[in-house]
This record gives sequence, C-alpha cells and structure tokens, in this order.
Amino acid sequence: MDRGSLPVHSGSGQATTVDDRTPAPPVRIRIPAIGIDQPLIGLRVQQDGRLGVPDEPENIGWWSDGPRPGGPGATVVVGHVDSATGPGAFHGLSTLDPGDEVTMVQDDRSTTTFTVKALRQYGKDAFPDNQVYATSGPPALHLITCSGTYDRSRREYRDNLVVYATLDNASAQKG
Repeated sequence: MDRGSLPVHSGSGQATTVDDRTPAPPVRIRIPAIGIDQPLIGLRVQQDGRLGVPDEPENIGWWSDGPRPGGPGATVVVGHVDSATGPGAFHGLSTLDPGDEVTMVQDDRSTTTFTVKALRQYGKDAFPDNQVYATSGPPALHLITCSGTYDRSRREYRDNLVVYATLDNASAQKG
C-alpha cells in the first residue's frame, strides 16, 4: 500500500520555523478527512528500544522525547488500528490521501498544520527507523499504525503503516 511521493529533504538540512523559540508540545490532533479530533498522550521509548504505544485502543500518543510540531525533525504520532473489541483510533489512517491535512494543537494554543505527502507500508522487520524517527531536518509529521496481515500466533500485525506529512508554508499560528 504505497501512495504519494515521499518528501525530499533540501540540501542544508536546516529547518525553518515561524520564530526562534522552541515549539510547544502538542496536546491534540485533528485529521478532518477521517474524523479525528482528540487529545494526545505522551509516549516514550521502552527498555526494548521500541516506542511505546497507547494503553487503550481509542487513545493517540506522540513521541514526547522527540521533535515537536514545527521544529526540526519529525513529530511522531502513534495509534492502534484496532483491538479485540473493535476499531482503534487510527482505524481510518490507511484511507488518507496525499493532500489531506493534519493539524497539531500545542499547549500554548498555537496550531501547526501538515499536508499528507505519502503513505508507506513496511514489514516490522524492515521498518526504516532512521527515516521515520528523524530528529533533524525540515519539520515533518509521521503517523504510525499497524497494518498488513494479522499474525494470530504472535498476536500482532506483520506490518506498520507510516503516513508522511510535511509542514504547510503558513502553518504555525496562535489559536
């Protein structure tokens, strides 16, 4: 399931932000194309080296030790596709199209809007960690959920879906 073109990072690797201050942490995500408007929880890297996931399937989390929206690197947001009892928060993520918008609301009431550029499915054993968890370069947003075939013996999906989005030109605004 590959749609759209992956963003190309310009030569300098320098990010441009609206001003020189550190962006505020995100507290809410809005994805109108799939009806998402909900709060975010903080997620951290676990002892096994993998980013944690929300405890509840209806929650959406962000990598709280990673880049913030509008700052250098990729803000990483994670949600479940489903659970034993029904759809998860990111159930509709695979239906996004290039051009769809995602808005992050930060705790200072500013907003940062990103435009979806591409969707890519990766086997869990071939996940491009360095590309997805980019801590430098232009501001970006990467949304992650499970996809592909469900492995009943391992009780997990075999693949991950990553939605790549880039910062809108006139994005960061006070709310």
